[in-house]
Formats: sequence, structure tokens, C-alpha cells
Amino acid sequence: MTAEPEEASRSGIREALEGLKYGARSALSPKVIQGAAVEIGWLTTHLAMYPLGLVRDSEHRADRLNLDSLTPAQRGLLIGDVEAAATPIVLTHGIIDNHTVFALMRRNLLRRGFSRLRTFSYSPLTLDVRRTAERMGAEIEALCAEAGYERIHVIGHSLGGLIARYYVQRLGGDERVHTCVTLGTPHQGTQAARLLPWPLVKQLRPDSDLMAELAEPAPGCKTRFLAFYSDVDQLIVPQRRARIDHPDLSARNVRISGVGHLSLPFDGEVVHQISGALSHLDETGAVA
Repeated sequence: MTAEPEEASRSGIREALEGLKYGARSALSPKVIQGAAVEIGWLTTHLAMYPLGLVRDSEHRADRLNLDSLTPAQRGLLIGDVEAAATPIVLTHGIIDNHTVFALMRRNLLRRGFSRLRTFSYSPLTLDVRRTAERMGAEIEALCAEAGYERIHVIGHSLGGLIARYYVQRLGGDERVHTCVTLGTPHQGTQAARLLPWPLVKQLRPDSDLMAELAEPAPGCKTRFLAFYSDVDQLIVPQRRARIDHPDLSARNVRISGVGHLSLPFDGEVVHQISGALSHLDETGAVA
């Protein structure tokens, strides 16, 4: 009668040890050590800002576009592509985080002329990616109704990107999301998820039901994807699992060198590439 529980326990221990092995290799690699100083710096800054995220974020709204107070760069974007500049952008954070992780990115996007930025937040006690994606869909529907736009963009860091992808790919969100940008998202799972028995983290294991579901066909998906992955990501093991390699999805994978998992939303090159991708709306779904 106790054989099955004992075998399950041994299996869990083996999985944890396998995760430790992968985690140790990643943590001790020269590239990770090289990027650690930058990661620690941004982490210190983010920890100082984190308490501010416990207060509900005040949304940036721009129901009327006024060019008088804008910089030449902002005016150029608005005049060149008014629709691109005003398309709402939803920012969604990773696990055990909040909207302050996007503080620098948000400021830079506003400076570049993007006028409607919102955040989608969820509790670290979230137990299921699917249910959180459903709630994201409801909030996006409300945003589209309020802003008068048929489509929006989503930028997700880590787990936030996976929630956005599930909404797009499995819940019909491609009707609403023009571009989905992900930063250090475990699109193919991560061996590091074997270290914790948390139900939500279990969904991030490479062999989870969630990963199998996301690997299923998605014919006709209208959303374009832009996936940033780091060569020194300490949490996505191996790092290539942050790529989107799905035959039915229009995706471009961008490798960022020397930037850790937590630093991706703060990296200037990442913000620059995101701004460029969102500055032009196309009809084909291709990522320029």
C-alpha cells in the first residue's frame, strides 16, 4: 500500500537533484559570474522600489494626445504612426514581483511617445497559469472597450510572458493582442522549476501538462511574438528554453548577452528593440 507514495517521493527527490545539477552548472558558469554584478545592482534598486508596488499602480492615460509638451522624438512617432503611438500596452510582471519591475521601461516608453501604458498584476499565491490568463483576458477586454482599440500589445517578464502567451495561444487572445513581447519567459519550461514543489512552479517544468498544451498546434494565430532570452539567465535552465520555437507562431527570438534574468526589463538595448518593434503596426504579423 505504501509502494506508490514511496516511489513518488523518490521520484520527487530525483527531480530536485536533477534541478540542482542544472542550477549549479548555470550558476558557476563564467558568463553568469560576469553578469552577476549588473544583476545585483539592478536587484538592489528593484528591492528598494518593490514596496511601492504593493500600492495599486496609477494608470497612465492619454485620452487626448497633445503634441505641445512632447519631445521631437515623441512627436515623430505620433506624427509618423498615430495608431502605433496610441495602441495600449499592457505590462505584466513575473512571479513574486510587481509593476515596479517595469519602472524604467515604462518611463522610456513614455518618453518615446507611447501614450497608453497599463499593468496587469497577479498574486504570488496564484496557483494556475490558465486561470490567471483568463483574468488577463477579461482585463484586456475592458481596456479595449475603454480605449476604443481593437488590439493592444503585451509585454511580459518571466512568468508574465507565459501567462500572456497562454491567453493569446489558447484562449483566443490573438484577436486582441497585436504583439506579445516576452522577457526571460520559460516558453519550453525550465529545469530550475524542479527545485520547488509549489503547484505554480511545477507548471514551469519542461514535462508539465501546461508545456504540452502550449506545444499543441495553433493554426492561424494572428499575434506576432518577440522573445528576448539571455545567455546568462540564472532561472531559465538551459537558457534556450526562453525561445519560442513553435511552427505555428510568428516569432523572433532575440539573444541578449551578459544580462541576467532580473535585469532584462531594465536593459537599454531591450527597451530600444521593443520600442522599434512597437513603433510600426503591420498587417502580416511579422516582427521587423
